[in-house]
Amino acid sequence: MTVPPMPDAVEVIGVAFVEFAASADEAEELASLLRGLGFRKTGKHRTKRVDRYCQGAINLVINTERQGFAHSSHAVHGMSAYAFGLHVADAHAAFDRALALGAEPFEQPADSSGTSMPAVRGVGGDILYFIDGKGGPEGIWDEEFDPVDDARAAGDAGLLRFDHVAQTMNFDEMLTWLLFYTSILKAKKTPMVDIIDPSGVVRSQVVENETGSLRITMNGAENRRTLAGHFLAEKFGSSMQHLAFETGDIFASAAALNANGFTPLEISANYYDDVEARFGLDPDLSDRLKAANILYDRDDYGEYFQLYSPNYGEGFFFEIVERRGYRGYGGPNAIFASLLRNAIFARKACQNNRWHRCQNGTCSELT
Repeated sequence: MTVPPMPDAVEVIGVAFVEFAASADEAEELASLLRGLGFRKTGKHRTKRVDRYCQGAINLVINTERQGFAHSSHAVHGMSAYAFGLHVADAHAAFDRALALGAEPFEQPADSSGTSMPAVRGVGGDILYFIDGKGGPEGIWDEEFDPVDDARAAGDAGLLRFDHVAQTMNFDEMLTWLLFYTSILKAKKTPMVDIIDPSGVVRSQVVENETGSLRITMNGAENRRTLAGHFLAEKFGSSMQHLAFETGDIFASAAALNANGFTPLEISANYYDDVEARFGLDPDLSDRLKAANILYDRDDYGEYFQLYSPNYGEGFFFEIVERRGYRGYGGPNAIFASLLRNAIFARKACQNNRWHRCQNGTCSELT
Protein backbone atom coordinates (compact mmCIF):
# COMPACT_ATOMS: atom_id res chain seq x y z
CA MET A 1 0.00 0.00 0.00
CA THR A 2 1.51 3.32 -1.04
CA VAL A 3 1.52 6.00 1.63
CA PRO A 4 3.15 9.44 1.51
CA PRO A 5 6.34 9.98 3.54
CA MET A 6 5.56 11.68 6.83
CA PRO A 7 7.08 12.28 10.29
CA ASP A 8 6.05 10.08 13.20
CA ALA A 9 3.09 11.06 15.37
CA VAL A 10 4.22 13.78 17.77
CA GLU A 11 4.06 13.94 21.55
CA VAL A 12 1.83 16.64 23.06
CA ILE A 13 3.37 18.49 25.99
CA GLY A 14 0.21 20.42 26.80
CA VAL A 15 -2.46 22.89 25.68
CA ALA A 16 -0.60 26.18 25.15
CA PHE A 17 -3.61 28.51 24.84
CA VAL A 18 -7.26 28.86 23.83
CA GLU A 19 -8.37 31.91 21.85
CA PHE A 20 -11.81 33.54 21.83
CA ALA A 21 -13.28 35.71 19.08
CA ALA A 22 -15.53 38.43 20.50
CA SER A 23 -16.96 41.89 19.97
CA ALA A 24 -15.76 44.71 22.22
CA ASP A 25 -18.82 44.41 24.49
CA GLU A 26 -18.57 40.62 24.64
CA ALA A 27 -14.86 40.87 25.39
CA GLU A 28 -15.57 43.10 28.38
CA GLU A 29 -18.14 40.63 29.70
CA LEU A 30 -15.81 37.68 29.12
CA ALA A 31 -12.91 39.49 30.80
CA SER A 32 -15.09 40.14 33.85
CA LEU A 33 -15.97 36.45 33.98
CA LEU A 34 -12.32 35.44 33.70
CA ARG A 35 -11.34 37.79 36.51
CA GLY A 36 -14.01 36.14 38.65
CA LEU A 37 -12.28 32.83 37.90
CA GLY A 38 -8.99 34.30 39.12
CA PHE A 39 -7.42 35.20 35.77
CA ARG A 40 -5.33 38.33 35.34
CA LYS A 41 -4.78 40.35 32.18
CA THR A 42 -1.04 40.07 31.60
CA GLY A 43 -0.47 41.21 28.03
CA LYS A 44 -1.73 43.33 25.16
CA HIS A 45 -0.72 42.62 21.57
CA ARG A 46 1.58 45.26 20.17
CA THR A 47 -0.36 45.83 16.94
CA LYS A 48 -3.67 43.95 17.22
CA ARG A 49 -6.79 44.10 19.38
CA VAL A 50 -5.81 40.96 21.26
CA ASP A 51 -5.44 40.53 25.04
CA ARG A 52 -3.87 37.72 27.07
CA TYR A 53 -5.23 36.43 30.41
CA CYS A 54 -3.24 34.03 32.60
CA GLN A 55 -3.43 31.88 35.69
CA GLY A 56 -0.94 29.15 36.48
CA ALA A 57 0.06 27.60 33.13
CA ILE A 58 -3.31 28.55 31.54
CA ASN A 59 -3.31 31.12 28.74
CA LEU A 60 -6.58 32.51 27.37
CA VAL A 61 -6.62 35.03 24.52
CA ILE A 62 -9.47 37.39 23.59
CA ASN A 63 -9.39 38.63 19.99
CA THR A 64 -11.58 41.61 19.00
CA GLU A 65 -9.94 42.34 15.63
CA ARG A 66 -12.17 43.82 12.93
CA GLN A 67 -10.53 41.86 10.14
CA GLY A 68 -8.93 38.47 9.60
CA PHE A 69 -10.16 35.00 10.50
CA ALA A 70 -11.18 35.83 14.09
CA HIS A 71 -13.53 38.53 12.81
CA SER A 72 -14.97 36.17 10.19
CA SER A 73 -15.47 33.46 12.81
CA HIS A 74 -17.28 35.92 15.07
CA ALA A 75 -19.52 37.05 12.21
CA VAL A 76 -20.68 33.45 11.70
CA HIS A 77 -20.64 31.94 15.20
CA GLY A 78 -20.81 34.90 17.57
CA MET A 79 -18.52 34.86 20.58
CA SER A 80 -16.75 31.51 20.65
CA ALA A 81 -13.53 29.71 21.49
CA TYR A 82 -12.46 29.38 17.88
CA ALA A 83 -8.78 28.35 18.13
CA PHE A 84 -6.34 26.59 20.39
CA GLY A 85 -2.65 25.84 20.39
CA LEU A 86 -0.94 22.57 21.28
CA HIS A 87 2.58 22.63 22.69
CA VAL A 88 4.25 19.71 20.88
CA ALA A 89 7.74 18.25 20.64
CA ASP A 90 8.15 19.39 17.01
CA ALA A 91 5.63 21.83 15.53
CA HIS A 92 6.72 21.51 11.91
CA ALA A 93 6.76 17.72 12.10
CA ALA A 94 3.20 17.79 13.44
CA PHE A 95 2.17 20.18 10.67
CA ASP A 96 3.86 18.12 7.94
CA ARG A 97 2.23 14.92 9.21
CA ALA A 98 -1.19 16.61 9.32
CA LEU A 99 -0.83 17.80 5.71
CA ALA A 100 0.35 14.36 4.55
CA LEU A 101 -2.80 12.89 6.10
CA GLY A 102 -5.08 15.33 4.32
CA ALA A 103 -5.56 18.15 6.85
CA GLU A 104 -6.32 21.60 5.46
CA PRO A 105 -3.56 24.14 6.19
CA PHE A 106 -4.49 27.49 7.70
CA GLU A 107 -2.71 30.69 6.72
CA GLN A 108 -3.42 34.36 7.27
CA PRO A 109 -1.80 37.20 5.32
CA ALA A 110 1.73 37.65 6.64
CA ASP A 111 2.66 40.79 8.53
CA SER A 112 5.63 41.89 10.57
CA SER A 113 3.82 41.83 13.91
CA GLY A 114 3.29 38.13 14.52
CA THR A 115 5.19 34.93 15.07
CA SER A 116 4.59 32.32 12.39
CA MET A 117 2.92 29.25 13.86
CA PRO A 118 2.06 26.25 11.67
CA ALA A 119 -1.68 25.59 11.82
CA VAL A 120 -4.43 23.49 10.27
CA ARG A 121 -8.20 23.68 10.16
CA GLY A 122 -9.78 21.55 12.85
CA VAL A 123 -13.26 20.75 14.16
CA GLY A 124 -15.90 23.01 12.63
CA GLY A 125 -13.27 24.86 10.58
CA ASP A 126 -11.65 26.23 13.75
CA ILE A 127 -7.87 26.57 14.00
CA LEU A 128 -5.39 24.16 15.59
CA TYR A 129 -1.93 25.67 16.08
CA PHE A 130 1.27 23.72 16.73
CA ILE A 131 3.93 25.30 18.94
CA ASP A 132 7.22 23.76 20.02
CA GLY A 133 10.09 24.50 22.34
CA LYS A 134 12.16 26.06 19.59
CA GLY A 135 10.03 29.18 19.67
CA GLY A 136 8.68 28.28 23.11
CA PRO A 137 5.07 28.98 23.95
CA GLU A 138 6.54 31.69 26.15
CA GLY A 139 8.45 33.07 23.17
CA ILE A 140 5.16 34.01 21.53
CA TRP A 141 4.05 36.14 24.46
CA ASP A 142 7.46 37.82 24.85
CA GLU A 143 7.73 38.61 21.15
CA GLU A 144 4.19 39.76 20.38
CA PHE A 145 2.72 41.12 23.63
CA ASP A 146 3.51 44.05 25.88
CA PRO A 147 3.08 43.26 29.59
CA VAL A 148 0.28 45.09 31.40
CA ASP A 149 -0.69 45.56 35.02
CA ASP A 150 -4.31 44.51 35.57
CA ALA A 151 -5.70 46.95 38.10
CA ARG A 152 -9.07 45.16 38.12
CA ALA A 153 -7.65 41.67 38.79
CA ALA A 154 -9.25 39.64 41.56
CA GLY A 155 -7.55 36.99 43.69
CA ASP A 156 -5.84 33.95 42.21
CA ALA A 157 -8.08 30.86 42.44
CA GLY A 158 -5.32 28.25 42.35
CA LEU A 159 -6.04 27.04 38.81
CA LEU A 160 -2.95 25.29 37.45
CA ARG A 161 -3.40 24.10 33.85
CA PHE A 162 -5.91 22.90 31.28
CA ASP A 163 -7.40 19.58 32.34
CA HIS A 164 -9.37 19.04 29.15
CA VAL A 165 -10.93 20.83 26.18
CA ALA A 166 -14.46 19.77 25.19
CA GLN A 167 -15.59 19.98 21.57
CA THR A 168 -19.19 19.48 20.44
CA MET A 169 -20.13 18.25 16.97
CA ASN A 170 -22.79 16.30 15.13
CA PHE A 171 -22.53 12.62 15.95
CA ASP A 172 -21.85 11.65 12.34
CA GLU A 173 -18.70 13.83 12.41
CA MET A 174 -17.14 12.13 15.45
CA LEU A 175 -15.31 9.32 13.67
CA THR A 176 -13.69 11.83 11.31
CA TRP A 177 -12.33 13.99 14.11
CA LEU A 178 -11.31 11.05 16.29
CA LEU A 179 -9.22 9.85 13.36
CA PHE A 180 -7.90 13.39 12.80
CA TYR A 181 -6.45 13.64 16.31
CA THR A 182 -5.28 10.06 16.80
CA SER A 183 -3.54 9.91 13.40
CA ILE A 184 -1.66 13.20 13.79
CA LEU A 185 -0.82 13.11 17.52
CA LYS A 186 0.58 10.45 19.78
CA ALA A 187 -2.78 9.79 21.44
CA LYS A 188 -5.47 7.16 21.89
CA LYS A 189 -9.25 7.18 22.14
CA THR A 190 -11.30 5.93 25.06
CA PRO A 191 -14.50 3.85 24.80
CA MET A 192 -17.67 5.76 23.94
CA VAL A 193 -19.94 6.85 26.79
CA ASP A 194 -23.61 7.85 26.52
CA ILE A 195 -24.54 11.10 28.27
CA ILE A 196 -28.28 11.06 28.89
CA ASP A 197 -29.80 14.45 28.22
CA PRO A 198 -33.50 15.04 29.04
CA SER A 199 -34.12 15.46 25.31
CA GLY A 200 -31.95 12.66 23.95
CA VAL A 201 -28.54 11.02 24.05
CA VAL A 202 -25.16 12.68 23.53
CA ARG A 203 -22.29 10.33 22.62
CA SER A 204 -19.01 11.19 24.30
CA GLN A 205 -15.52 9.93 23.52
CA VAL A 206 -12.10 11.19 24.61
CA VAL A 207 -8.76 11.61 22.84
CA GLU A 208 -5.97 11.50 25.41
CA ASN A 209 -2.32 10.56 25.84
CA GLU A 210 -0.55 8.49 28.47
CA THR A 211 0.74 11.45 30.48
CA GLY A 212 -2.56 13.32 30.69
CA SER A 213 -1.07 16.40 29.00
CA LEU A 214 -3.65 16.03 26.21
CA ARG A 215 -7.33 15.45 26.92
CA ILE A 216 -9.96 16.38 24.32
CA THR A 217 -13.51 15.26 25.08
CA MET A 218 -15.64 14.96 21.96
CA ASN A 219 -19.41 15.12 22.31
CA GLY A 220 -21.61 14.05 19.41
CA ALA A 221 -25.17 15.43 19.34
CA GLU A 222 -27.87 13.43 17.54
CA ASN A 223 -30.61 16.08 17.64
CA ARG A 224 -30.88 19.79 18.32
CA ARG A 225 -33.15 19.38 21.36
CA THR A 226 -30.28 18.35 23.63
CA LEU A 227 -28.07 21.02 25.20
CA ALA A 228 -25.22 19.96 22.89
CA GLY A 229 -27.54 20.04 19.87
CA HIS A 230 -28.85 23.48 20.84
CA PHE A 231 -25.26 24.72 21.13
CA LEU A 232 -24.49 23.42 17.62
CA ALA A 233 -27.62 24.99 16.14
CA GLU A 234 -27.09 28.39 17.75
CA LYS A 235 -23.36 28.49 16.97
CA PHE A 236 -23.92 27.36 13.37
CA GLY A 237 -21.46 24.50 13.60
CA SER A 238 -19.09 22.46 15.71
CA SER A 239 -16.92 24.23 18.26
CA MET A 240 -15.46 24.12 21.77
CA GLN A 241 -18.29 24.06 24.28
CA HIS A 242 -16.41 24.03 27.54
CA LEU A 243 -12.95 24.32 29.07
CA ALA A 244 -11.89 22.44 32.20
CA PHE A 245 -9.12 23.76 34.44
CA GLU A 246 -7.20 21.68 36.99
CA THR A 247 -6.66 22.70 40.60
CA GLY A 248 -4.68 21.05 43.37
CA ASP A 249 -7.31 21.88 46.02
CA ILE A 250 -10.90 22.19 44.87
CA PHE A 251 -12.13 23.48 48.24
CA ALA A 252 -9.52 26.25 48.39
CA SER A 253 -10.34 27.18 44.79
CA ALA A 254 -14.08 27.26 45.58
CA ALA A 255 -13.44 29.60 48.51
CA ALA A 256 -11.27 31.89 46.36
CA LEU A 257 -13.90 31.94 43.61
CA ASN A 258 -16.57 32.84 46.13
CA ALA A 259 -14.41 35.72 47.37
CA ASN A 260 -14.08 36.89 43.76
CA GLY A 261 -17.87 36.96 43.37
CA PHE A 262 -18.01 33.93 41.08
CA THR A 263 -21.37 32.09 41.09
CA PRO A 264 -21.14 28.32 40.40
CA LEU A 265 -23.83 26.14 38.90
CA GLU A 266 -26.19 25.46 41.80
CA ILE A 267 -26.52 21.75 42.61
CA SER A 268 -29.71 20.43 44.24
CA ALA A 269 -29.50 18.90 47.71
CA ASN A 270 -30.78 15.48 46.65
CA TYR A 271 -27.61 14.98 44.57
CA TYR A 272 -25.53 14.94 47.77
CA ASP A 273 -27.90 12.52 49.49
CA ASP A 274 -27.44 10.16 46.55
CA VAL A 275 -23.64 10.54 46.40
CA GLU A 276 -23.29 10.02 50.15
CA ALA A 277 -25.31 6.81 49.96
CA ARG A 278 -23.68 5.55 46.74
CA PHE A 279 -20.07 6.01 47.82
CA GLY A 280 -20.45 5.81 51.59
CA LEU A 281 -19.02 9.31 52.01
CA ASP A 282 -18.36 10.78 55.41
CA PRO A 283 -21.26 13.19 56.14
CA ASP A 284 -18.77 15.97 56.88
CA LEU A 285 -17.28 15.62 53.38
CA SER A 286 -20.75 15.52 51.87
CA ASP A 287 -21.63 18.74 53.71
CA ARG A 288 -18.45 20.43 52.43
CA LEU A 289 -19.28 19.40 48.87
CA LYS A 290 -22.85 20.68 49.20
CA ALA A 291 -21.77 24.02 50.67
CA ALA A 292 -19.52 24.69 47.67
CA ASN A 293 -21.69 23.08 44.91
CA ILE A 294 -18.89 20.58 44.17
CA LEU A 295 -19.73 17.30 42.45
CA TYR A 296 -17.97 14.03 43.29
CA ASP A 297 -17.07 10.81 41.50
CA ARG A 298 -14.77 7.85 42.12
CA ASP A 299 -13.20 5.10 40.04
CA ASP A 300 -10.74 2.26 40.69
CA TYR A 301 -7.84 4.73 40.68
CA GLY A 302 -9.06 7.58 42.87
CA GLU A 303 -11.44 10.48 43.41
CA TYR A 304 -12.69 13.32 41.22
CA PHE A 305 -14.12 16.69 42.24
CA GLN A 306 -15.92 19.05 39.82
CA LEU A 307 -17.19 22.59 40.01
CA TYR A 308 -19.21 23.97 37.07
CA SER A 309 -19.96 27.50 36.00
CA PRO A 310 -23.45 28.38 34.75
CA ASN A 311 -24.04 28.57 31.00
CA TYR A 312 -22.79 31.60 29.13
CA GLY A 313 -24.31 32.58 25.81
CA GLU A 314 -25.81 29.57 24.03
CA GLY A 315 -24.36 26.85 26.25
CA PHE A 316 -20.64 27.53 26.75
CA PHE A 317 -19.35 26.91 30.27
CA PHE A 318 -16.22 26.44 32.38
CA GLU A 319 -15.34 23.58 34.70
CA ILE A 320 -12.81 23.29 37.54
CA VAL A 321 -11.62 19.84 38.54
CA GLU A 322 -9.34 18.14 41.03
CA ARG A 323 -8.05 14.64 40.28
CA ARG A 324 -6.77 12.39 43.05
CA GLY A 325 -5.60 9.53 40.86
CA TYR A 326 -8.92 9.46 38.99
CA ARG A 327 -8.73 8.68 35.26
CA GLY A 328 -12.23 9.43 33.98
CA TYR A 329 -14.23 12.57 33.25
CA GLY A 330 -17.14 12.47 35.68
CA GLY A 331 -19.63 10.85 33.31
CA PRO A 332 -22.37 10.35 35.95
CA ASN A 333 -22.03 13.99 36.97
CA ALA A 334 -22.18 15.14 33.35
CA ILE A 335 -25.56 13.43 33.08
CA PHE A 336 -26.80 15.22 36.19
CA ALA A 337 -25.38 18.59 35.07
CA SER A 338 -27.01 18.13 31.66
CA LEU A 339 -30.34 17.77 33.45
CA LEU A 340 -29.74 21.03 35.30
CA ARG A 341 -28.66 22.91 32.19
CA ASN A 342 -31.41 21.76 29.88
CA ALA A 343 -33.77 24.57 29.04
CA ILE A 344 -36.96 22.67 29.93
CA PHE A 345 -35.85 22.24 33.54
CA ALA A 346 -36.28 25.26 35.78
CA ARG A 347 -36.02 25.97 39.47
CA LYS A 348 -39.52 26.82 40.66
CA ALA A 349 -39.75 29.34 43.46
CA CYS A 350 -41.91 27.55 45.99
CA GLN A 351 -41.81 26.79 49.70
CA ASN A 352 -40.36 23.29 49.48
CA ASN A 353 -37.72 24.43 46.94
CA ARG A 354 -38.16 21.29 44.82
CA TRP A 355 -37.18 20.77 41.21
CA HIS A 356 -39.95 20.88 38.63
CA ARG A 357 -40.20 19.99 34.96
CA CYS A 358 -41.76 22.98 33.23
CA GLN A 359 -43.05 22.63 29.70
CA ASN A 360 -45.90 24.17 27.73
CA GLY A 361 -46.89 26.32 30.67
CA THR A 362 -47.39 23.50 33.17
CA CYS A 363 -45.07 22.27 35.92
CA SER A 364 -44.89 18.90 37.64
CA GLU A 365 -42.67 18.07 40.59
CA LEU A 366 -39.72 15.75 39.95
CA THR A 367 -38.81 13.01 42.40
